[in-house]
Amino acid sequence: MSEYISWSPIRRLMKHNGAIIVARDAVDELVDWMGQAAEKITKQALTLTKHAKRKKVTKDDILLAIKYFK
Repeated sequence: MSEYISWSPIRRLMKHNGAIIVARDAVDELVDWMGQAAEKITKQALTLTKHAKRKKVTKDDILLAIKYFK
């Protein structure tokens, strides 16, 4: 999944939230988790889209998929 999510913005986000020093493997782990979560949410949203007989995935599909993800 790391080929889809850039490492630098995630590291900046972590630093912005108070992590002064961030290990490379910590960022890699977070990027991997985010990629897996995004994949699961997208698949669930696509299922919802198909159920509604639509082709376009909407914001509401994503929000509902996130709700199911938690």
